[in-house]
Amino acid sequence: MSRAAQHLRRDGRAWFGMAVVLFMIFAALAAPLIARHDPTHIDLINGLQAPSAAHWMGTDIQGRDVWARLVYGARVSLSVGLVSQGISLTLGLLLGLVAGYYGKWIDELVMRLADITLAFPTLLLLIALVAALEPSLVVVFLTIGLVGWAGMARLVRGQVLVVRELEYVQAMRALGARNHRIIVRHVLPAVIAPVLIAATLGVAAAIMAEAALSFLGLGVQPPTPSWGAMIADGRDLSQLRGAPWTSLFPGLAIGMTVLGFNLLGDALRDALDPRAKRKVAIEAAVERERP
Repeated sequence: MSRAAQHLRRDGRAWFGMAVVLFMIFAALAAPLIARHDPTHIDLINGLQAPSAAHWMGTDIQGRDVWARLVYGARVSLSVGLVSQGISLTLGLLLGLVAGYYGKWIDELVMRLADITLAFPTLLLLIALVAALEPSLVVVFLTIGLVGWAGMARLVRGQVLVVRELEYVQAMRALGARNHRIIVRHVLPAVIAPVLIAATLGVAAAIMAEAALSFLGLGVQPPTPSWGAMIADGRDLSQLRGAPWTSLFPGLAIGMTVLGFNLLGDALRDALDPRAKRKVAIEAAVERERP
């Protein structure tokens, strides 16, 4: 682990990704202190005002302060990303461990359920589930979390199938150790690294999914600020031409947050799985040597 920490300290992507993520977390937590305006206050007289000292990022068509809605929207996006990914991680890790370790009919049942879930396009499945229920923040948490478990379970299962055949695991079995003890103390620590990497990247995917649902009106409902809903409010062509800041700033917020989590996930992958980094280096060297 110390070698991984040293690698992260030397990796510029890790620093940049962590800085972006920490800034977004700070903005979300300190929103009441730095927003300067009520994000839900409507002032039609001052609608579509350009960025100024009074409104750092301008106002939308209803006169609401874009900066205030942006920082409060960070709360929604980050909470959806973290909570929904926590649900996916819990379900995927538990089912993947059980399916990979015990095998037989348990493995067959879990993997067939995963195949059914993965057979549907993710966004369409999310839209169908949210549309069947009353759109709310809790529904968004649950739907994104439940849809994302299958990929995590397959990843964990693949790692467990390798680890369970290792000599020290077989030795623990021969000594009569209980299965749950072997799973918790020996199998789980061996598979946790790729799980952490996948979870970090999954947060970015969950943020994108929430933005897409809110853009379609199926995510967090007004007047709660949401980055996807802010882009949807400013998608009118005339508004895009005359007041691009209403869509530009929430779009940049989504892009920077997703980029931050992706860079952090890539840095974790290189730090926790040196083989992946060597493979990339070898492929790059081969490409350079090609005529």
